[in-house]
Amino acid sequence: MIQRFDHMSIVVKNVAEAKRFFGLLGFKEAVSVVISGETFAKYMGVPGIEAEHVTLVAEGVAPRTEIQLLHYLKPEAKEDHQIRDLSKIGFNHVCFAVEDLEAVLAKMTANGFSARNDVLDYHRRKLVFLDGPEGVTVELSQWY
Repeated sequence: MIQRFDHMSIVVKNVAEAKRFFGLLGFKEAVSVVISGETFAKYMGVPGIEAEHVTLVAEGVAPRTEIQLLHYLKPEAKEDHQIRDLSKIGFNHVCFAVEDLEAVLAKMTANGFSARNDVLDYHRRKLVFLDGPEGVTVELSQWY
């Protein structure tokens, strides 16, 4: 049985912009290293891997919640031309619960990050999708 959610990894071209996005949601950089070598190549299934690996931690959140950013130096990262298409098979989106959805949404849009839709009231929650780093869909949820 699982104990809890641990982390999610996102491959990014622009580490600074991804850190800025998640920083606005309360994530702080904890560790930044370069991963490479045969051990990581085997584990990741990426021959010749060399990548910046940045761990962001949601400040003041328990249990510990991480977003890990991977910026490939070698090989070149592959584009996912369907990443924004929520009808495709595979990863769909990540959702974070927030205390005040309107305030967080206002902060994000004031800093240049846009909502993908209007706020939806659904099953005792307010929900909204954001365009996250590299097109990853990030949802915000406020329970009431």
